[in-house]
Amino acid sequence: MKKIVFLSTLAIIGGFNFADPAFAEDKIGFIYVGPAADAGYNTSMDNGRKYVEKNMPGVTTTSFELIPETAEVERVMERLIASGHKIIFATSYGYLDYAIKVGEKHPDVTILHAGGLKTSKNVGTYWADSDAGMYLAGVAAAHVSKSGKLGFQGGFQIPQLMRSVNAFTLGAQSVNPNITTTVVWNGGWWEPQKETEATNAFADAGIDVIAEQVDSPITIAQAAEKRGIYMIGKDVDIHDRAPKAWLTGISWDWGPMMVEEIKQIKAGAWKPSNLRGDLSTGNVVLDPFGPAVPASAQADILKLKAEINAGKKSIWEGPILKQDGTVVVPAGQKLSMEQVETMNYLVKGITGATK
Repeated sequence: MKKIVFLSTLAIIGGFNFADPAFAEDKIGFIYVGPAADAGYNTSMDNGRKYVEKNMPGVTTTSFELIPETAEVERVMERLIASGHKIIFATSYGYLDYAIKVGEKHPDVTILHAGGLKTSKNVGTYWADSDAGMYLAGVAAAHVSKSGKLGFQGGFQIPQLMRSVNAFTLGAQSVNPNITTTVVWNGGWWEPQKETEATNAFADAGIDVIAEQVDSPITIAQAAEKRGIYMIGKDVDIHDRAPKAWLTGISWDWGPMMVEEIKQIKAGAWKPSNLRGDLSTGNVVLDPFGPAVPASAQADILKLKAEINAGKKSIWEGPILKQDGTVVVPAGQKLSMEQVETMNYLVKGITGATK
């Protein structure tokens, strides 16, 4: 477990005593489920922390890494609070219930949780919806795939990942209605051996493009490069780590959202809510295209991205069918945010379990 702490300098400068509590620097805590240097999800969150430090003078941050989604995160939150941290970013999906519990005990502390729909008086959620980005990545995959067979690796069967593989598949099917996706759940956010094995199994089965939502895309990217197939990145732009395999990726830019939340809290204007960003707000970024994506396809994807950002195109508009052919979204209807965020099914054309 690594702790990063930037300590304030206490001094009397220009008549102001910065050791006085009235001038005490703000202390903000960050908790990660994996290593901050994973070049993936946790790196994206740590980049947000660094953005906060750079853009909010007087703020100090403390981060804890490799904290599991168990009662251990509750103990870490208590440790942060005991050392004077009044704002905590709990950045992993399974931390929410613990955040609610700790928040009830410490009403003077604000906890901001990455995703989920539960809130309390001093616990809110923030998230950036990457579904539209995954849809666009699916379009790119369909333009490159020769077999019409795609793969997807995910950590757990939770709504955030169900919606990703569904969006990816729907984007691909908008180009080739007959394209299919095989999904494998690794049962962990960072499982390098399983990720390598699944990538090799995909390649052996004729799957030639892999998307993923695990904590670090590095293992899958390098395994795909070795097997001569393509991959879609997630969370952080790693196009230079597997240049031959890379098609595009979907990154997160958490910093501006985090800063805005902190400013609201400091101003006394913050209220618990489910804050959301997306491609149009810049909190989600469509990464550069790899050379395998045809120029004409790139132009089409960027045009589609502009239509999505302008509200002219919704990726969750029907007809959308479940795996078994049941209509879940009729033609002309759209899913609400709550329906997307509680998604517990896979769409037609996907092979894989939902539980």
